[in-house]
Amino acid sequence: MKISNKEKIKKQDTEKKKTNSVNEKRIHSLNKENFKEGPVFYWMSRDQRVDDNWALIYAQQLAISEKKDLAVVFFLSPFFADASFRQYDFMIKGLKEVESKLKELNIPFFLFLGSPIEKANFFLNKFSPGIIVSDFDPLKIKREWREEMAKKAKCSFFEVDAHNIVPCREASSKKEYAAYTIRPKITKMLPEFLTDFPKLKKQRKNNFQNEKIDWEKAYKSLSVDFSVTPVKWIKPGETEAKKILSNFLNKKIKNYSKERNDPNKEAQSNLSPYLHFGQISAQRVAFLVKRKKKENCKDFLEELIIRKELSDNYCFYNDHYDSFDGFPRWAKDSLTKHKKDKREYLYSGKEFENGETHDELWNAAQMEMVKKGKMHGYMRMYWAKKILEWSKSPKEAIKTAIYLNDKYELDGRDSRGYTGIAWSIGGVHDRAWGERLIFGKVRYMSYNGSKGKFNVEKYIKENKH
Repeated sequence: MKISNKEKIKKQDTEKKKTNSVNEKRIHSLNKENFKEGPVFYWMSRDQRVDDNWALIYAQQLAISEKKDLAVVFFLSPFFADASFRQYDFMIKGLKEVESKLKELNIPFFLFLGSPIEKANFFLNKFSPGIIVSDFDPLKIKREWREEMAKKAKCSFFEVDAHNIVPCREASSKKEYAAYTIRPKITKMLPEFLTDFPKLKKQRKNNFQNEKIDWEKAYKSLSVDFSVTPVKWIKPGETEAKKILSNFLNKKIKNYSKERNDPNKEAQSNLSPYLHFGQISAQRVAFLVKRKKKENCKDFLEELIIRKELSDNYCFYNDHYDSFDGFPRWAKDSLTKHKKDKREYLYSGKEFENGETHDELWNAAQMEMVKKGKMHGYMRMYWAKKILEWSKSPKEAIKTAIYLNDKYELDGRDSRGYTGIAWSIGGVHDRAWGERLIFGKVRYMSYNGSKGKFNVEKYIKENKH
């Protein structure tokens, strides 16, 4: 059937509108308040970028439609989980770029020193916002922050999932059993959500008195471990994230499937720190990768989309994501049954932290993390499983693994980290395997198994103390 020019134009307008507005399925209201007089505030938290940020785009669209001013606020908590100076330095330098990019758009950026719960009343009284928009985060403490602010705010409060390609609540309404149960759900919805982004508009006027941010004061406000220093091999911020992505697309992705599990190869994207801090959008990465239309992109997209969004699902629908209680029943029963099995080796938390075990491969992995702030993905699995094998109990093992991961990894304190540790130690998103000592039915990994996959001696040599 022939389509008229009028119908073609109408279809193009519909598609354009769809592309340039935020899909309402990304938006979740956190209270029942109405729009009030006052500016629109985007509370930036998980997604620390200006480009390709659905939460910021939605906040600006509300500001334009309601004829309100728009501003961005960030609350810099003096500590967060076991984050050290390494992660805070990476984040603060990224936020400096956010401030600069927002200034070009005439959008004010305010930095509050202290957690949102501590500073909520001061912020609300100072600015009297008419609408607040926040980004989505599945972690318990972030949910508590948003819920507390939404209770105190006397205006509409919206949460926008700017981190996941398919919004977490839309992908599934329950905790998924494994990748194979969530994959068809996400895959079915990708055509709707994996789109390009509209550009932000420069704000015509700015009625705020925006004082220059004292970044030195921000650094001095921190109560973290300053002995864990910043790393030099990777630079923070949106601009650097785009460079890393470009390098991966042009030079690495063709060998990703073949070399990704070899720690001696430079096959991985190195995007995880940027994705964690939201300095780059996973949707933008996937959008550009899919343009390659190559078979070897499938494994990377599986990790970037399915596995990453499965981890958000796990943490959002399971408040025990960071403890033994979050493991599936079969794993808890099996590990409990073998809790008193004799361990050939037992190490203290300090011995683990210093890489002082009998296993040089494990020590090398720990030192890679301590020195670089990033451990190769394959080694993370081996590393966590050996902590289980050499700890007094599974509960102690998960506690140790989370502490070390969150203290040293640039991408720690993240749903991917918590889920990866739960997979390794507690069989989350895995199946029951043949029963053995200590591990019970949880999947086992060995030194000899690693030797069959890559040059172990080379890895050890490059990551020694």
